[in-house]
Amino acid sequence: MGLLWLTFLNIFLGIFVAFVVFGKRIRKMGHNLDAHTFPELFGRRFDSKFLQSAAGLLIFVGMPLYAGAVMIGGAQFISQTLAINYEVALLFFTALVALYVIMGGLKGVMYTDAFQGLLMFVGMSFLIFFTYAKLGGVASAHEQLTALAPKAVEVFGPNGHLGWTSMPAFGSIFWLQLVTTIVLGVGVGVLAQPQLAVRFMTVKSDREINRGVLVGGVFILMMTGVAFVTGALSNVFFFNDPAFGKIAIAAAEKKVDNIIPLFVNKFLPPWFTALFMVTLLAAAMSTLSSQFHTMGTALGRDFYEKGLNRKGNSILMTRSSMGIGIIISLLLAYALPKFFEQGSAIIAIGTAIFFGLCGAAFLPMMIGGLFMRKVSKDAAICGLLGGTLISFLWIAFVHSKESAPLGLCKLLFGVPTLAGTTKWAFVDPQVIALPLSLVIFFAVNAMTRPMDESHVSKCFSGMK
Repeated sequence: MGLLWLTFLNIFLGIFVAFVVFGKRIRKMGHNLDAHTFPELFGRRFDSKFLQSAAGLLIFVGMPLYAGAVMIGGAQFISQTLAINYEVALLFFTALVALYVIMGGLKGVMYTDAFQGLLMFVGMSFLIFFTYAKLGGVASAHEQLTALAPKAVEVFGPNGHLGWTSMPAFGSIFWLQLVTTIVLGVGVGVLAQPQLAVRFMTVKSDREINRGVLVGGVFILMMTGVAFVTGALSNVFFFNDPAFGKIAIAAAEKKVDNIIPLFVNKFLPPWFTALFMVTLLAAAMSTLSSQFHTMGTALGRDFYEKGLNRKGNSILMTRSSMGIGIIISLLLAYALPKFFEQGSAIIAIGTAIFFGLCGAAFLPMMIGGLFMRKVSKDAAICGLLGGTLISFLWIAFVHSKESAPLGLCKLLFGVPTLAGTTKWAFVDPQVIALPLSLVIFFAVNAMTRPMDESHVSKCFSGMK
């Protein structure tokens, strides 16, 4: 239930702050500079082709990991529900999304997102209703989950787990993973999502952004809130069914991401399994469509056309880049379950890495570019490069979830992680990289000259 702090941050930062504070300024500045992508907006804001191409390349390199994690979730549920091979489910699922994204472009992505959002809302409403109904109501369900605390302490106690309705022990391994990786890593990184910025630049007026705050807040509450509550309550179902609980333990030892598909298939009505499969696929397809489009424009428009100054058919180049991004994401979705150790929560790891990377690399230049008139090009570039480098170093050599499977630290230093057995091995990269990238940004800005006032006036025209 501690995951609900992520729901709070998603609504407060990812909806309210992102829409009202960042979104309106992104929309206006994008219009002033005739920018159509996230890297192009800040490349023109700081008059730097290097910044645009570097941001585009970073998005193209980092986003397939997030997309691959989403594809794993969709394919695993299809595989379990339809009793087919995971690789077959992954291939057909990817082909379906790729078809309408490449053919339909951004407009196709937006129309399908609207329809998929409706399916997701209906499916998640049924999920929370059936879960509580089968446990005797809200109060009874939460009482039963609270009563399992001794079992949680027995199984996870040394790592700080105090029960599913309590926060983990402060400073424990579970607390560090929950707070730094999931709540802060994803909850703060959501502010700097490139695909969200593109949506702001396509909005006609601030009025639509204001409407989006209410709709988005309710929607995120239903999507993440229901998922986190249901995930916790599934422990009651498995505990009350000892025979199936053993199956769940075996599934978790293989991959934690198998648990919820198992729960839905076993404990909820058969007709709901089909509805929830459509719901989950709608959620995955909605996320993937935005990611694939963002990857395509990042490589085709921002890196190839603008960064390398190459001319050609823009639409063809963007679609080709989408195809490359889709293939890379597909290969990652195939390889990641084999790459990480047994029991790893691959979807959570992939999501946290990408959100944390975006936060550390992009937030300093977003804050400076959108809110500060006297900010230098060098500060933006150094903030982006510093946040990216620190994130990658922490991932490769300190954070145990990634450094151990990568093996680079083992190859160079003979140990899985430089943090050893200390708790630093469980501190998320963004918690280190974002503060340091902000320090780099403001330090460089203090030592360098701000941009030409006429250019700055154009950027901030019509903005208070």
